[in-house]
Formats: sequence, C-alpha cells, structure tokens
Amino acid sequence: MPSCFDFHGESRLFPNYSMVLFPCHQFFEFYFFSKKLLKITFTNATIKLSKKAKESTLVNTKKLAESRQWVQEELDRCQRFWLEHGMDKVNGGIYTCLDREGSVYSTDKSVWMQGRCGWIYAWLCHLYGVREEWLAASKSCLDFMEAHCINRDAGDRMYFTVTADGQPLRQRRYYFSEAFYAMANAEYYGVTGERTCLERARRAYDLYWNLWHGMPDPTGLGPKTIPETRTGRAFGIPMIFLNVTSVLMRVDPEQKALYDERAAACVEDIFRYHVKEELGCVLENVGPDGEARLEFTEGRIVNPGHDIEGVWFLLEHARRTGDEALVEKAAGIFDRAINAGWDKEYGGLLYFIDCLGRPPESYEHDMKLWWPHDEILISSLMLYRDTKREEYLDWFFRTLEYSKACFSDPAYGEWYGYLRRDGQPTQPPCKGSTFKGPFHLPRMLSMVDVMLGELLEGAD
Repeated sequence: MPSCFDFHGESRLFPNYSMVLFPCHQFFEFYFFSKKLLKITFTNATIKLSKKAKESTLVNTKKLAESRQWVQEELDRCQRFWLEHGMDKVNGGIYTCLDREGSVYSTDKSVWMQGRCGWIYAWLCHLYGVREEWLAASKSCLDFMEAHCINRDAGDRMYFTVTADGQPLRQRRYYFSEAFYAMANAEYYGVTGERTCLERARRAYDLYWNLWHGMPDPTGLGPKTIPETRTGRAFGIPMIFLNVTSVLMRVDPEQKALYDERAAACVEDIFRYHVKEELGCVLENVGPDGEARLEFTEGRIVNPGHDIEGVWFLLEHARRTGDEALVEKAAGIFDRAINAGWDKEYGGLLYFIDCLGRPPESYEHDMKLWWPHDEILISSLMLYRDTKREEYLDWFFRTLEYSKACFSDPAYGEWYGYLRRDGQPTQPPCKGSTFKGPFHLPRMLSMVDVMLGELLEGAD
C-alpha cells in the first residue's frame, strides 16, 4: 500500500477521506470516500440493525407476556383439579390414579405422590402466600405418610405403594419415597415453622445420603442385580439428592455448611461418573468407576428428559455459588439432550434413546410423557435467563406450543400424562397414575411464572 496511507487505509494527505481497495482483474483500483459519507452509511446501517433488534425484543416481550398469562391460567386449572378430584377426605392423603375427567380408577396410593403433593402445596404457599386449602392439602399428605407410609420395623424406610386406608403394599429398594417425604416436611416447616417437620426432613435426608453411601438397607432387599455379577451407579441418585438439598438449604440455614458440602459432592458425582463427552450424552447407568458399559442395553440408556431436569438443578447450584463455568457445562448437557431426543418428525421429546442409536429395550421409548416437557420449559427458560442466548428462548416457545397442542386439556384441567409418538393421548386417556400426580406440572408452571415475571420486569 502506498506510504501516504496508514495501515487502516487512513489518508495522511487528505485526513477527511478514506481509501477503499478494490481488485480489478490483475490490478487494484483505489477509491477515496468522504468520511462524512461513510459515517452516514454506517450510521444508517446501525439504525436499521438497532431497529430490527428492537422489533425482535418487542415481539419476544409480547410472547413472554402472553405465555405468562397462559401459564398462570393453567396453574390455576391444575391446582384445582387435584384439590377437587384427588384429595381423600376419608383416609387423608391423595389419590393420583385419575382419568381424564378426574374420576379415580385405582384407590392404591403412591407414596412418592404423597410426598410430592405435600411439597407442591406448601411450595405454592411459599411462593404465592398461604391459602387454607393449600396448607390443608399439604398437611393431609404429611399426616398420611407419618401414619401409614413408614416401615417402623425397617429403620424407617418408606413404602412405595399403600392401599387407600394405608395398608402397606410394596417396599422398594430405592429411596425416592424418603426424598419426597423430606422435601414435603422441609417445605411445610418453611411455611409454618413447625420444628417437628424439620426434624423429620433432616432424618429422611440423612437416611437417603447414608443408604447411597453404603449403609446396609434395613429392608434387606439388597441391590437390583446380583452384586457379584454386576453393580454400578445410577444418575438419578445424585441428581434427585441435589434437588432435595436445594429445598433443605433454602429453609434450613442452620445446616448450610452440610448442604453446601453435599450439593458440591452431587455435582462432582454427576460430571465424574455420568457425563460422557466422548459419547455426547449423559448415561443413566454406569459401572462403579463411571465406566460406560456399551455391550448391553441398560448401559446405553439415555433419558433426555432426566438430563434436562438435571440441567436446572445444576443451574440453581451455579447461581447459588456463582459458578459461571457450571452454567456452560449445564448448557452443553441441555444442547446434547434436546438435539438427540427431540422427535424431528412429530415433535416432542422421546422418552428413551440409545446412545449408539441401537434399539432401546424399553417398549415405551418413543412415547411422549408429560414430565420431560415440563423440564424443558424450566431449563430452557432458565438458560435464557442466565445466558441471554436466543436459541434457549426458541426451545421454550417451541416446547410450550407443542405442550399446549398435545398435553393441555382446558376442558377438564391438568395435562394428559402419556402420548403416543404421534402426539395423540393413549386410550383411554389419564391425568394421573402411580407415577404422575401434582408435581412436575405445577412445579414447572409456578417456576416459569416467576421467571417470566423477572424477564418481563427486566424488559421494562
């Protein structure tokens, strides 16, 4: 370039002009442009881009406001559905095997759901203020569990299912009944200050931790597989415990140091053993040292909904601790799970996939269940809140539209639990089961309501 121009094409001889170099066959032609003209051109381009960004923001704000209104209406329908149709006014607790209109089709009671219902209605009191019917529903489930759902002869291990009046039916080796019992008692304590509930929550919380870390199971059930042949680790154990810890941490600051330590251990466990970067997934089941076992189907299971639920548990931990690197790690889990699990033909999230693309063994693998879509809505919006990346807002709106079209049932309230791959409800349709009650949906709706409110407030 001639010496009369500096490195950036600025003219030393004519400071009000700039040079632009254009190739022309084998020669170069130099053109001088007035800086004033260039400034106008660039300013106009900036104005256009700024206007486009502003229009996009206005569209998003409008969609967020409309979404929030729908979410609030859906939450009201949901909480009323379970209060009107599920609560057992004779024996206490809740029935969750309900058909589309809310009629009970089985009187057996899920202990998971007693804890989950006890938690959700106390959580709603925490979030929106105490309502008598919410607090009564929570207490009914707590009292029912205390009277009927604990095996006092087996170290206070909890049952999995009981009859309508509380006679024990099934005892399982898993300790998720204890997890939801702990959450419910802790949340109820947070609302009422009843110390007895906090002590119950702490005991169940410690029991879960101890069983996970090698305590002999008082039930004597033993592991799922013959340990001399095969043993391993399950992703759900640290994931659920991390969520339970977040509830205890919020209501029980006296033991903050313990909760901080155990939460950090959960996060470390998840990434050390279950997140497989080389496979691009999170494995549900791994060997004792986290080794991938790809020679049999159980070792290749990926549950995209579980992964995505775990994402927002991790994001909550990242926000508490200020761990920005963890936000990016959680985003990576979401990206891989949603892209691998989203059904490109019919929409919605597949229930199970095989990490190598082979046939999953579970016959329900290509169904669409309600709860993974609840988890997408929480995690995608939380990721948008924490990263401001538009692709997560796109996933939120995309999943919300699918859920409105396929799961929601404004005529009777609550969501269908189980869809075929094509998005049609299984027949006859149901709104609840041993595994579905007032938990995933109202939790999502309430959390999304709060986040949408925060985003809209920030947009003002």
